[in-house]
Amino acid sequence: MVALVRTEGLGRAFGRLRAVQDLNLEVQEGDIYGFLGLNGAGKTTTIRMLLGLIRPTTGRVWLFGKEARRNFIDVMRHVGSLVELPAYYPHLTARQNLEIVRLATGGLPESLISEVLERVGLAGRMDDPVRMYSQGMRQRLGIAMALLPRPRLVILDEPTNGLDPQGVNHIRSLVIDMNRNHGVTFMISSHLLHEVEITCNRVGLLKEGRLIVQEAVERLLSQTSGWLHVGTDRREEAIAVLKGLDYVQAVEEGDALRVKADPARHADLNAALVTRGIRVSALTPQKMTLEDFFLSR
Repeated sequence: MVALVRTEGLGRAFGRLRAVQDLNLEVQEGDIYGFLGLNGAGKTTTIRMLLGLIRPTTGRVWLFGKEARRNFIDVMRHVGSLVELPAYYPHLTARQNLEIVRLATGGLPESLISEVLERVGLAGRMDDPVRMYSQGMRQRLGIAMALLPRPRLVILDEPTNGLDPQGVNHIRSLVIDMNRNHGVTFMISSHLLHEVEITCNRVGLLKEGRLIVQEAVERLLSQTSGWLHVGTDRREEAIAVLKGLDYVQAVEEGDALRVKADPARHADLNAALVTRGIRVSALTPQKMTLEDFFLSR
């Protein structure tokens, strides 16, 4: 598998603030890579370094196996991006804005403009001035600009900002389609953990400028969260028993009875209930979600 993005010891300081530190990032060809972190963790700074918008203080960036700084023009022709707010001419239409991108890129057929606007859901408004667009529509236009040059790699910084649930679903479907059917690799910075979980195959988690986890989503979520759903017809007695077990960390008494305990002690927990004559109808480990994982770090 080819690494389309690779960094080695990448770092960026702003005075005394070390925004990104010793970052060893790897996005493989064919990935939909979710780039996660709290606000201020260094995600946008990292993306700006990958795109050559700011220069790293330390380390290097490789794109498509080539050192990016030395081969900037060559590698960037294969990259589409949307960083923070999209840049556009508000008095021009979406079609006219994309025509400027098409002419600047060179060699692209004019028919691509309508095709890309259709994909992002702007076909019906392509001839309206962009100043009349909502924030979500402008965000879609920015994604259309990123997709127009038929890039191999697309880097998107919070691409669903300003979108309603229908718009978020549309962009998710677009990303998956472009990845599966057109071979486009995506790196997506996002704070929408559920969207990342159902869209991305790999994630990197940035915390205080450091990459603390880089792993396949499926592998991360194959762990149990430690929470266990307990089904029983003698609920109050079961709660009393469970609260008396020293290895039970928490008991939630909502609509469903949930217990948090070390997975290695789940069998002991079941035995403790049965020994006291409490019939257990269900004992179901709850799989970890990406939100569970994120909050645990």
